[in-house]
Amino acid sequence: MAFADIGQQPTTEAETDSAATVIVCITCRRPVDPEDFPRPGLAFADAVAQAAKNTGVRVKRVRCLANCRRGLSAAVRREAGWTYIFGDLDPATAAPALIAGARLFARADDGVMPWRGRPQPLKSGLIARVPPDDYEEVE
Repeated sequence: MAFADIGQQPTTEAETDSAATVIVCITCRRPVDPEDFPRPGLAFADAVAQAAKNTGVRVKRVRCLANCRRGLSAAVRREAGWTYIFGDLDPATAAPALIAGARLFARADDGVMPWRGRPQPLKSGLIARVPPDDYEEVE
């Protein structure tokens, strides 16, 4: 639900956090894993979904983020905000970090995920950020 579109403000943390979506690559695998080996990306997506329970953060799966050399990979986006691409994610620590970062991002007034307070895996694993459609360069 986009609250700005209907003139309402979110009333709960979960409603605020619903502004953010985490997208997890389910086909990620390590270069040393055989092709038919169970994909770590799929297990990672399950862990991220579990970490998101009762937060309002949406989790979606995608069949490739084309970040294969730096998998496990995920993206965090929101309406009227930048999109962040992360890689080299450790499945043991990155699932809760992605959700914490998404919640931080959902609350940012300027559409930018704050550096301060961002979990360490989202600092060290940042690959790129992509501006929103309505981005205008500041001179």
